Amino acid sequence: MSYANPAAWADQRFVIDAPLDARVSFIRKTYLHLAVAVAAFVGLEAALLTMPGVEQFATSMLGGRFSWLIVMGAFMGAAYLAEYWARSATSPGLQYAGLGLYVVAESVIFLPIMLAAKSLEDATGAFVIGPAAIITLVVFGGLTAIVFLTKKDFSFLRTFLFAAGWAGMGLIVASIFLGFNLGAIFSAVFVLVACGWILYDTSNVLHHYRTDQHVAASLALFASVALLFWYIVRLVMAFTSRD
Repeated sequence: MSYANPAAWADQRFVIDAPLDARVSFIRKTYLHLAVAVAAFVGLEAALLTMPGVEQFATSMLGGRFSWLIVMGAFMGAAYLAEYWARSATSPGLQYAGLGLYVVAESVIFLPIMLAAKSLEDATGAFVIGPAAIITLVVFGGLTAIVFLTKKDFSFLRTFLFAAGWAGMGLIVASIFLGFNLGAIFSAVFVLVACGWILYDTSNVLHHYRTDQHVAASLALFASVALLFWYIVRLVMAFTSRD
């Protein structure tokens, strides 16, 4: 889920115009960095969930009417900074700092929903996190295969995805102030939006990144996978709690 438009960056050699060996190298590096980012997220999340006082910390994130808005604002600021760093054309170190910052920010913002999922698992004996992770992996793999097999450019989705994102943000803010619950239908819609972001970001990997931007590409893919996982967890929790 990239807020930037790779096609608007400085015009060097894009992946689509590069020789075959350069394209293969870029794609391999991108997905290797994505795998490392996902592994780092899983490890960091597991460590955070075992820390003393983590429940109180997560509760404070959701405590007051404005608490979650502040958390979301801080996350969006960190995400923008992380993307800016990851797009650095002059400093590989800054690119990696951006990816690392984004992984940390995602790990923190996931704490409340992960704790809620663990509590539901403890209360019902059902599994939530594992099935959600498997579904996320399968969906991501399928969407990735669609893009790589068709080689279609999904950049036309950008306007729709941004509009859907802002509409969703408006509903989240309204739910906080008005006190209504965003249920399973909202989560299902945003699973589809996250799928759109994966199509968009994966097609950018093939068409709109420069061959030296594998870190930025992996960050965008990681953000989309995290968004998909978030709403699939919500959906699995919604269906589990009804049983």
